Amino acid sequence: MSGTNPKQASEVERLPRAMVLGFSAPKSGDESSLRTMQYQQFAKSGLLRILLQALGAVLTAWACFKITGPLLIGVWSVLLVAAIAFGLRNTKKLGEIEFRSVERSDVRRQLSTMIVTSFVWCMPIIAISIMGSASDLALVWGIVACLMVAAALFQPFAPLSTIVFASLTGLVGTGCAVYLQRFDIALLFLTFASIVTVGALKHGRTFMVAHLARVGVAEQEEVVSMLLREFEENQADWLWQIDVSRRIRSVSPRFAYALGRLPEQVEGQPFLQQIAGESWESGEFSPTLRDLAERIKSRENFSNLIVLVVINGEERWWELSGTPIHDDYGAYAGFRGVGSDVTEQRKSNEKIAYLARYDTLTGLPNRLMLNEALRDALKFSEKWRTRCAFLMLDLDRFKAVNDSLGHMVGDQMLAEVSERLKDLMDENAICGRLGGDEFAIVIRDASDRQVVDKLARSMISRLSQPYDIDNHTLYVGASVGSAIGPRDGKTVEELMRNADLALYRAKDDGGGAHFQYEPTLHKHAEERRQLEASLRHAIAKEELVLNYQPVVDANNEQLVSFEALVRWNSRDHGFVSPGKFIPLAEDTRLIVPIGTWVLEEACREAVKWPPHVRVAVNVSAEQLIEPDFTTTVVRALSASGLQAHRLEIEVTESIFLRDADIASTALQQVMDLGCTVALDDFGTGYSSLGYLRKLSFSTIKVDRTFVQGAAQKSAESIAIIRAVVAMADSLGMSTTAEGVEDAEEAEMVRTMGCTKIQGYYFGRPMAADDVQDIFRQPRRPRERISA
Repeated sequence: MSGTNPKQASEVERLPRAMVLGFSAPKSGDESSLRTMQYQQFAKSGLLRILLQALGAVLTAWACFKITGPLLIGVWSVLLVAAIAFGLRNTKKLGEIEFRSVERSDVRRQLSTMIVTSFVWCMPIIAISIMGSASDLALVWGIVACLMVAAALFQPFAPLSTIVFASLTGLVGTGCAVYLQRFDIALLFLTFASIVTVGALKHGRTFMVAHLARVGVAEQEEVVSMLLREFEENQADWLWQIDVSRRIRSVSPRFAYALGRLPEQVEGQPFLQQIAGESWESGEFSPTLRDLAERIKSRENFSNLIVLVVINGEERWWELSGTPIHDDYGAYAGFRGVGSDVTEQRKSNEKIAYLARYDTLTGLPNRLMLNEALRDALKFSEKWRTRCAFLMLDLDRFKAVNDSLGHMVGDQMLAEVSERLKDLMDENAICGRLGGDEFAIVIRDASDRQVVDKLARSMISRLSQPYDIDNHTLYVGASVGSAIGPRDGKTVEELMRNADLALYRAKDDGGGAHFQYEPTLHKHAEERRQLEASLRHAIAKEELVLNYQPVVDANNEQLVSFEALVRWNSRDHGFVSPGKFIPLAEDTRLIVPIGTWVLEEACREAVKWPPHVRVAVNVSAEQLIEPDFTTTVVRALSASGLQAHRLEIEVTESIFLRDADIASTALQQVMDLGCTVALDDFGTGYSSLGYLRKLSFSTIKVDRTFVQGAAQKSAESIAIIRAVVAMADSLGMSTTAEGVEDAEEAEMVRTMGCTKIQGYYFGRPMAADDVQDIFRQPRRPRERISA
């Protein structure tokens, strides 16, 4: 028992008789302590028992002296002394229980002691009944009865001893009275002995219940004391107490430490003055301190109240709990409670809250906070019948910076971009970062339609200015899409989605522009979604086909190769332009399985051609960065039986802007197989002579825009073609002029030194069967290839 609730008290009051008498084994630690207490007290009461028996012996000897004579009195006295000695020896053993556990032999010792003592006291009763009268018997038994009562009163902890003594002497006295035919005295003896026996049992149980209750209270007090000591020793918590005048009382060392003073300096001082700092004089308390004062004034409980306090000029945050205290008469006596310094915890929580709402790289609000700002702006618009706006901004050509100079430089640029955007914001607009190189702006009041367009143009202009980062002068642009609320969306999700559609349209148009949301964009987005869904099943439905455009030798116009071009004739959408579905395939990475199919199909078809005719297959950057790209090429060659030198892989310069090392490694492995690699659309992308130096391209393809420009006598185009041809010749590479549409253009590029020609003049892309027809029909030089 570590407590004294009603249920436990009821259980204690029903202590079994065997438990009270000491016959049953203890079931718990408290009951074990009860048994130990019984025997210890029995041992300690040994002197009292000796004195009582000595007094009783004197009275008994006086009462029996004239009847029994000195001899019998002497013999009885010796036996009594022997019994007392026997009891003292057993009592000494019981006194050792404090240092060991209770054993069965201890019960036997107690029982044997009282049996021996009882028999000794039965002797004078028997002797008087034989040698004296009934009145003499009553006198002697009366002395013994006094010993019974004394045992019951002074030894409640040992009811077994009293019961044994009362039972034996009572039975013997009753028997002697019956022997003398004094049945009235016999009944009196028996009744008295029974009353003493029952009383001793009840008194013993009451005593033990009280003992267990005291033990429980003592344990509780010890636990409370221990908890208070531990609580006071905790550096983060303390106890505080104030009186009716709100002055600090019973100052604990930890509380004084929290106040930055000594206990004697704080005792009796106004509580609020100690924690208010300079505001005590001005009366301009913080809201939290004012709340604390009101709660104390209203005498109400409070828990976990966060209060801003000032200790030695430093602001701290305390967490206080308190409850009113009352005196013995129920009168209000002040407040008592606990407190802790939660300054560091609060700073940590504030930091966590900041990180949850702000971008760590730029310091701008993140997506969560932008969502909240846009939600508030929509509520403001609905309430005041105004308009708000949401703008999404994406950097143009930022990926090239990240891929070529690394993410560290890219992060520095993003930080610079955020600073430029901050400079353009006012109290009506908030800017944040959504992630990557994507930013967003919430305009609270966009009733003036010019506000959105003006801010968008300002951002594009400001972000397009050069950046000086890590000894690099860098240029990026920006594209902006915007949506007006609630016109373009009544929820945060709708506005963000529609602004994203507008941004996608702005980037689709080449970037560097601002595009406002239009309802038709939904139609385009839905069309794109449906197109993507159909494209995912195009291979399985056999909707993709390959066309082949011939490439001829510039000098003799003999057929040297075909470029494989994929076409999509969808059952749901009809013929879809490559310019439409190829970018979609690259965005969704469907270009990887499609590219694998193109490679395998082109090799299977090319193996049917004459051995001198090669096939060229376009490969995207998404395919090259796949770990098993080389394996895909090997598998296509092996499955078809096509010799490696008859396969040419065509790539554009854009592949080197994404994981250039991986792309270069993949192309080198392909060349090691025996395949050739051509650089397509040279001069239209991110031209770099470093790529030509790193990889041994077999062919450089001159884009059709330069061919068309040269045909129109453009000096720049002519100069570019001549420069490319000269460079290719010096590097041992061939050149292919694309987009040649008539004889004059063919003669022109031939004169400029191009080694191969491709274009409608020599043949349009054609089906595989048409290619076979060409090989079956002999062709003379200078004759156009036609299906």
